[in-house]
Amino acid sequence: MKAKLSSLIALTCVALASGAAHAQSAGDFIVRLGGGTIMPDVKSGNLSAPSLENTRIDVKKASQVVGGITYMVTDNFSIDLPLSPAFKHEVVGDGAIAGVGTLATVKALPATLIGQYRLGGAKDAVRPYVGLGVVYAKFFDSKGTTALNATTGGTPSNPTVMNMENRTGSLAQLGVSIKVWGQWSLDMAVDKTFLKTTGHLTTGQSINTTLDPTTVLAAVGYSF
Repeated sequence: MKAKLSSLIALTCVALASGAAHAQSAGDFIVRLGGGTIMPDVKSGNLSAPSLENTRIDVKKASQVVGGITYMVTDNFSIDLPLSPAFKHEVVGDGAIAGVGTLATVKALPATLIGQYRLGGAKDAVRPYVGLGVVYAKFFDSKGTTALNATTGGTPSNPTVMNMENRTGSLAQLGVSIKVWGQWSLDMAVDKTFLKTTGHLTTGQSINTTLDPTTVLAAVGYSF
């Protein structure tokens, strides 16, 4: 019995050692699933005439399930493709109309590709990384509110709708991958996206907006 128990312990130790030694090295894929929050850092222009002076907007943060696929080109360089459903943001009044509340909701779907450089060696348990990428932001399914109608002269039979232009921007990333067990890891990152867009109202008015969101991400990864 003692011999069997010793053998079992020995096999367990071997399994633990082999699991802990798994590396993120050239040719590996890493898939992940977790959550993320996009927090726009809005700098709004003024709504074009006819409108009150200093009529501006703000865009609220939004959270969503996020995932992605990373391919290790070398032990240190990787290509990352984030994946997620669309984020739903509230557009609210600011400046002269700061008290009107929500003007519209809009969905944003960021299509992103990132090149990452990972510090340390392939077998290190903790691997910080930096990344640079490109983002194409698609805005759709915009829905106005009674507050937007009141601000722009829309009516229930002819409501005002705000559509945002799809735009391309750049991204800088700082993150860390931490091995948890075997092929499993914990991935955390902060992205800063540089993005501008223009909102167009069905009244013919427009508003230029700098979004420049910060995104906080946390996910569980599996490498193979």
